[in-house]
Amino acid sequence: MNQPVAAPAIDIVVPCYRVSKQVQKVVEASLQLGFIRNVIVVDDACPEQSGAVVRAAFAGNAAVVVIEHQTNAGVGGAVLSGYRYAFERDADIVVKVDGDGQMPPDLVAPLIRPILQQIADYTKGNRFYSPKNLSAMPKTRLFGNAMLSLVNKFSSGYWSIIDPTNGFTAICRTAYLQLDVDNLDRRYFFESDMLFQLGIVNAVVHDVPMHAVYGDETSSLNISRVMFEFPPKYLKRFFQRIGFRYFLREFNIASLEIVFGVPSLLGGLGFGIYQWAVHMQRDELTPSGTTMIVGLLILMGFQMILSAINYDVVHEPQNPLIRQDDAGLWIDRRR
Repeated sequence: MNQPVAAPAIDIVVPCYRVSKQVQKVVEASLQLGFIRNVIVVDDACPEQSGAVVRAAFAGNAAVVVIEHQTNAGVGGAVLSGYRYAFERDADIVVKVDGDGQMPPDLVAPLIRPILQQIADYTKGNRFYSPKNLSAMPKTRLFGNAMLSLVNKFSSGYWSIIDPTNGFTAICRTAYLQLDVDNLDRRYFFESDMLFQLGIVNAVVHDVPMHAVYGDETSSLNISRVMFEFPPKYLKRFFQRIGFRYFLREFNIASLEIVFGVPSLLGGLGFGIYQWAVHMQRDELTPSGTTMIVGLLILMGFQMILSAINYDVVHEPQNPLIRQDDAGLWIDRRR
């Protein structure tokens, strides 16, 4: 006879910065879900005193917790403060909802369902799932997120994941405890860095279709900041992941393809450019034998790199960490 399993403790973290007009409604809607244990509001040194607004509106409600930062820690720092508070009090799942009202709390249930079913360790919203949702998204955000989605696939290894900067997320206790939270980015790169860190520990990530609500909120994310700050961070994470995944933790066929493919491609391109420049200066044609060698090196290198990418795509994490954690065996009896 199976023993009854306790229902999971689910908390919501709401980072706040310049959202005093919207955050009260977000907290109210979160409390109405019924299955939420605590709503943790993190006032990240908000100049509008969002935390004080929430404290006054929900005075006496023990389910609403307000954490106040004396100095601004960034969205990542605020979320991590909420995570720390929740998981130190034995939360099983923590959902992150922005305080600006863009993430309807009624989507929390489908967001956490893959974790409750123990088929994912981390879930996130995906605003790109439906063309109808895309029509409501500002064009600059649409283009920027499309480009970031492509780059993030290389840096994180989650090739099936779209919309990497989406802040509507849920994480299980098992995955959180394995993250190197001290090295997570505290600013706007936080969501992308989370995917990188999750990939390092082989956590399973699922996208959950959602629609976003765009109202009169003001985004603090500057497009020029993204263009100049994000690329080097993505590049750094990419090399870190490849080094750890294919040369430190294990050495496989993709490792060999990288070892031989990259020098072959770069060497072929470099040798070809050099030969072209030399013979151009001499005003003579490049010998056909030289051209064939260059072409062969480039073709071999390109083919091996494509094969390594295919291996990376096929071996995206599939075995949830939560299934390996005997202490995390619970089911959602409300389904």
